[in-house]
Amino acid sequence: MKDTGWLHGFRHSSPYINAHRGRTLVLTLGGEALEYDNFINIIHDITLLSSLGVRLVLVVGARPQIQARLANAGITSDFHKGLRITREDHLPLVLEAIGAMRIQLESQLSMGLVNSPMHGARIRVSGGNFVTARPVGVLDGIDHEYTGRVRRVDAAGIQSLLELGHIVLLPPLGFSPTGDAFNLSYEDVGSQVAAALQAEKLIIFTDQAGITDAAGNLIREMTIGQAAGLLRQGEVAGHGADLLHAACTACSRGVRRAHIISYSEDGALLEELFTRDGAGTLVSDDNYEQIRPARVEDIGGILELIQPLEEQGILVRRSRDMLETEVDRFVVAERDGTIVGCAALYSYPDEQAGELSCFAVDSSYRRGGRGDALLLAIEKLARSQGVERLFVLTTQTEHWFRERGFEPSAVQSLPGPKLASYNTQRNSKVFVKALIESV
Repeated sequence: MKDTGWLHGFRHSSPYINAHRGRTLVLTLGGEALEYDNFINIIHDITLLSSLGVRLVLVVGARPQIQARLANAGITSDFHKGLRITREDHLPLVLEAIGAMRIQLESQLSMGLVNSPMHGARIRVSGGNFVTARPVGVLDGIDHEYTGRVRRVDAAGIQSLLELGHIVLLPPLGFSPTGDAFNLSYEDVGSQVAAALQAEKLIIFTDQAGITDAAGNLIREMTIGQAAGLLRQGEVAGHGADLLHAACTACSRGVRRAHIISYSEDGALLEELFTRDGAGTLVSDDNYEQIRPARVEDIGGILELIQPLEEQGILVRRSRDMLETEVDRFVVAERDGTIVGCAALYSYPDEQAGELSCFAVDSSYRRGGRGDALLLAIEKLARSQGVERLFVLTTQTEHWFRERGFEPSAVQSLPGPKLASYNTQRNSKVFVKALIESV
């Protein structure tokens, strides 16, 4: 029989394709990735993303290439606190290594053989003096000379090229108003560029699957606060700490999400972007806005949020006493200390079903994806409780739920306890979404 298993995954990737089209992604790759066998597959995946309308900025490092160039010249580099000290007489060799690396990348992105994934791609790669740098200066009495840090990013210049459909390639170089070139940390460049562009995502490639805990288990998700705790406690060290710090910096400055994934795993980039669970570690902002479990101190904010909807008959009335006893069923969207959205999950374990209830978003904050984020949080919570189907009763938001995979269902399909308490006067419609995908 013909194998059509690929159809399921291909069809279910369309929501992710639509979500990423027109969005800006900053990809950071160390020089080690460029020398790894899987790198050609990463090039093919970058080509695919570009073909799908994703705006791409590619930030690359060149540490092993620089090290090899200096070693060939019989030069030993000095380092201080993980930073290479780029001396004036070393700078020409550093620039040669970075230039050769850039030419290699541009040539690979220019491939178009008929029997390769690059056929017909015709990718335009652009770069330039988009990063203004400053010298690191003297640290602990040591002059770092031509080692620098990012001072400013020409976001408008980069955006103009992205709008033309170009991939913007940024090496670990920056230039000063005095005409000097500085050797930069590619992690710093990636983080600062993503923040300046307010990119949708920062993708950081590493030799590991992501960030792991003390037991060596992959940490799938963490907030900036959780990541900062790991860094403070020294649970993440070395290069992993540099990458995690870069992710936190970007997210704290407006980048929605940062992903740390493996360059050695074939398809990790596509898996992270186009599947629900992803392939690496996700870091997200937790200071400005977050989706989290509700706490007792949130009850006042929840009441203020749902009261107008209760008065309009959209939501069933809930007393403060009821909320106090059921607050552990709620998740909330908090923005700058204000509750701007909420939702609750009521489980029916005997029937492996769950009810999405008390679903509300402040009218001033709608159309910003908060409803989708709350729904995603409830679905994740439901799956963790063994819920296989999620149902909702609604009187006025039928189409919103249908657009998100809920199907009309009969009132009689409700779990027994819910059916017994169904209010016929409200005449709510029932919609159901399967949480266990069939193959």
